[in-house]
Amino acid sequence: MEKITLDNKPIFVTGAAGFIGSNLVKRLMNDVHGATIVGIDNMNDYYDVSLKEYRLKEIEKTDTDNSWTFVRGDIADRQLIDSLFEKYRPAVVVNLAAQAGVRYSITNPDAYIMSNMMGFYNILEACRHYPVEHLVYASSSSVYGGNKKVPFSTDDRVDNPVSLYAATKKSNELFAHCYSKLYDIPTTGLRFFTVYGPAGRPDMAYFGFTNKLVKGETIKIFNFGNCRRDFTYVDDIVEGIVRVMAGAPERKLGDDGLPVPPYAVYNIGGGQPENLLDFVNILQEELIRAGVLPQDYDFEAHKELVPMQPGDVPTTYADATALERDYGFTPRITLREGLRYFAQWYKAFYHI
Repeated sequence: MEKITLDNKPIFVTGAAGFIGSNLVKRLMNDVHGATIVGIDNMNDYYDVSLKEYRLKEIEKTDTDNSWTFVRGDIADRQLIDSLFEKYRPAVVVNLAAQAGVRYSITNPDAYIMSNMMGFYNILEACRHYPVEHLVYASSSSVYGGNKKVPFSTDDRVDNPVSLYAATKKSNELFAHCYSKLYDIPTTGLRFFTVYGPAGRPDMAYFGFTNKLVKGETIKIFNFGNCRRDFTYVDDIVEGIVRVMAGAPERKLGDDGLPVPPYAVYNIGGGQPENLLDFVNILQEELIRAGVLPQDYDFEAHKELVPMQPGDVPTTYADATALERDYGFTPRITLREGLRYFAQWYKAFYHI
């Protein structure tokens, strides 16, 4: 592994107004020194844009000696990406921009091809023409599809995606491997497992459930509650990303005298899958504790057990031992702690 210092470097973060991207930028602004941090986001309305604007304002509040530039634009715009790389010459690139969501990919496939395929290709081409020290990019636990073996390991074959979203993320890993091999670009893919926390995505279960419960609506628990998810708190994800940014796969030659691709893929997950029914019970308790829901809330009257949705998988469970081995990192925040932070944020943000 090649150690990389992040201080006094240009760093490019795509999806910077997104949930993970904005938290990463805040962390870099606080912890890195003398860096030029450039973020890009197209600010699309897949979910409430005011949340993205809120996250950007939180970044602006950071007291830092780093320079911060935000560009409203799309990574699918090749000309724009090339011009930004030419201007800033980033040393480290973190590609978090993507059209997210499994179910949305069934009804709006075009958005996934443009952002997740064309957009990522543009980033790779820019890294090729304006050489970088390390490209870190978001993959997803969804690449495991209906994998029966648990926990999911990066050594498992992942050739059977069950959604277009998953197929685009697997394609990103293949693209990255190709560019690592052909152009000796160090790339690391991170397979995220169900990321949650304050100011997260409203289409994620914990946020969507909360919105419905507050309105007195019924929440649907898929697969009759027989789903397990490896929830990962956003600060744990960011900690993992920052450590990975600072350690790139080593450039070296193989026995044939040709470069061995400086390529790696890791899981980042809690390593502790939670049953969906246990998860909603903890969520309910923390929402009551924070005062988002009243003490006497009749939770049983507001939940409905329903069959599995197309594109969903019954279990996600990360084997994150490789990340611990190579970067000394294991997620720390328990589900109850994380949902408590979310409930407190939700009460403050929505003035309940």
